[in-house]
Formats: sequence, structure tokens, C-alpha cells
Amino acid sequence: MTQSPPEKQELPEGRITEEAMDKLRALVGVHLRTERFLRAVTTESMGLFAKGIGDLNPLFCDEEYAKWTRWGGIIGHPCLPYARHYPGRTRFGLPGVHGFFGGNDWTFHRTVKPGDTLSCTEQVTSVEEKESRLSGRLVLTRTVTCYYNQRDELVAEAEGWSTRHERRASREGARKPKGDDSGRGRHDYTTEDLDLIEATARKEWQDLTAGRTLYYEDLTPGTEIPAIVRGPLTAMDITAYLIGVGRSRGAHGVMLRESDKHPAHFFRNRAAGGGLEYTGAGHVQASVAKQVGAPGSYDYGPQRISWLASLLTNWIGDLGRLVRLRAELRGFNVIGDTTWLKGRVVGTRVENDQHLVDCEVWGENQLGATTMPGLATVALPSRSPVKPKAASLENGHGG
Repeated sequence: MTQSPPEKQELPEGRITEEAMDKLRALVGVHLRTERFLRAVTTESMGLFAKGIGDLNPLFCDEEYAKWTRWGGIIGHPCLPYARHYPGRTRFGLPGVHGFFGGNDWTFHRTVKPGDTLSCTEQVTSVEEKESRLSGRLVLTRTVTCYYNQRDELVAEAEGWSTRHERRASREGARKPKGDDSGRGRHDYTTEDLDLIEATARKEWQDLTAGRTLYYEDLTPGTEIPAIVRGPLTAMDITAYLIGVGRSRGAHGVMLRESDKHPAHFFRNRAAGGGLEYTGAGHVQASVAKQVGAPGSYDYGPQRISWLASLLTNWIGDLGRLVRLRAELRGFNVIGDTTWLKGRVVGTRVENDQHLVDCEVWGENQLGATTMPGLATVALPSRSPVKPKAASLENGHGG
């Protein structure tokens, strides 16, 4: 017998109780059933993902260009595994307690190519209680996700973390005066601001078509990575991302069936005549976002992290490879905000015959506030002639 659809007109108000925490802690060490937005990798799905994050790199979407590169054809954007499963997303424990995506620490082992099939495992690694400026009490959950191709080869692994907040406490915390910009309204851009944003976006494409190679020896600590920009963020940008990643809770009868199975994840929205909505609707509806303490509709965490990866893949050229990317989401990126993706070299090293460059990377909004600090490591070609080793293909260099 199915359950009745949720009767609440507002978001469910779950509580962080000791009983709920005991059940959540019992999941540490448990392997969860993963999501499956998209599993089969095709040229179309790869192109949709690239377009959904605003990435124009021809390696990811132009077969004619890519077939003349070392890869012999288009390859997946490093963050394409998001189209299979979000590592660390809050979909377990604490029913009715809102979750915000906190960040990921990716290690990339192999490139993804058309015809690949992605599968993954996810294990809960820790549950911690902490203090939050927004809600007073929060719960931090962490998982480790491993992605494999159809040959059972490890493609990538990611630590993921999310924070859980009681919605009522988050709303009340959002109303309190703060020393930051979290309570700000819509930003008004000058014509000069918008001209600079658009000029930077056009330059990104021009630089990509230059076909240059970046060498390890060309970099020293302090070298700046050419900035890219995403914004001002619109509802269409968020919709394009959802299409690109293949994420949907379904519509009409599919939504109703999901709400029967998981009533705490759905609510009846007055603005939609009492129609069912998923609690993640705050990403596209400001009225829902404000019920969880956000200043307005906001982007998806994996969406913003993918932009940071694009900063690096643009920079390293066709022969470079992204090895690691860690990004923490520290602030809301709401509709109307602009994110500037920036970085600099902090060190260079040779390890296991790889020429590695360590970087500090981050995203900052139009007010200069850092909303996404991070770090990254890339592998680059060297100007010193080196005889390739066959074993390098097994270490992720060849795809």
C-alpha cells in the first residue's frame, strides 16, 4: 500500500535528534546504493555536459579538432563523472533535515571516452557534529566514491562532504545581522562590469582555439593562471547544467511515485497550486531557497566545482592532465552573482616520472568574496626528451 502524498504546504521540518544521529552514525562504513543519472558515455552526453557548464574546450565537444590531438578523439571533461553520481550528496539519514553540498576532493586516474560505461561505489566514512554560524548546530557527513569503467579500471575517486542543518534554525540564522554579504540583495552591474565579463568570456574561447602547449619548465611559483568567468548566473544556466548532468527527480506520475517512497523529500508548493516539489527546488525558486536560509536561488555545488576544473583544463592545453582537484563551497552563489575562477602556481615537482605542478585555485564573486577555495595538481609535458614507458598507460596517462 502506498503512502499518501505529503500534506505540508511548506518544506518538511526535520530535527537533529539523538535517535536520528544514532541511526546516521550506524551508517559509517556502509556502502550506499549510488545514484545513476547517466551511465553510458556518448559523444552527445559528453557535449551536453560541457555545454551545461559553459565549457567550450574543443577537446570535449569537437570531434574534428580532437581527433588530431594525442587523445585521438574527444574526451570527457574531468568532472563528467558527476553525470553518473554526486559524491557526498546528502541523500541518507536525518529525514527532513536540509543538506548543503560542501565540496569534493577529486583524484583523476583515467580519461573518459565515448563508449565507456561508468559505475561507482560510495562508502560513508564519517559523521561529525559541529557549530554553524547559519544554524547553530550542523552535522558534517563524508563519503568516498570510486568510479570505474566497463573494464573495471579506476577512473576517478572523490571524497565528498555535505552539511546538514535544521531548516527552521537556518531561516532564523539567515535573519541575524552578519559581517559578510550573506544578506545582500540583487547586485546591480554597471555597463563597464558587464562589458568586462563578456570580454573575458570571449577571450576564453579565443585562447582555447590557439592550440598551444604548456610545458612544465615554463612555470614557477607565483605564475598566475588566466582567469575565466561564469555569470551573472541565471535560471537558464542552472537548467542547462541539470540537462547536461542528466539529473532529474522526474515529473507528474514519476514525481508522485517518488514522493510515496520518500515523503520527507517532497512538499506541496502553494506557488504551484499545491503541486508536488522536490525539496531541492531552492536551486531554481527563491521562495523555497529562503526557507532553508539561502538569500535566493543558488547554483549546484558540482556545477561550481566543474567551472574550477575548466579553469585548469583551459590552461594546461591538449597535452596536460588534471590529476587532483579539491574545492570547498564556502558561500552561496545566487542568481545574479558572477563567479571569477582564478589560480596561481605554488610549487613544481617531479614524481614517478610525472612533471607535476601544484596550484592554489579559487572562485570569487563580483564583490571579491571567496566562495570556493581550492587546490589542484596538474601533470604537464616536459621540454626534456623522455622515452615513454609502456607502464604509464596503466598509471592513467593514456586514458
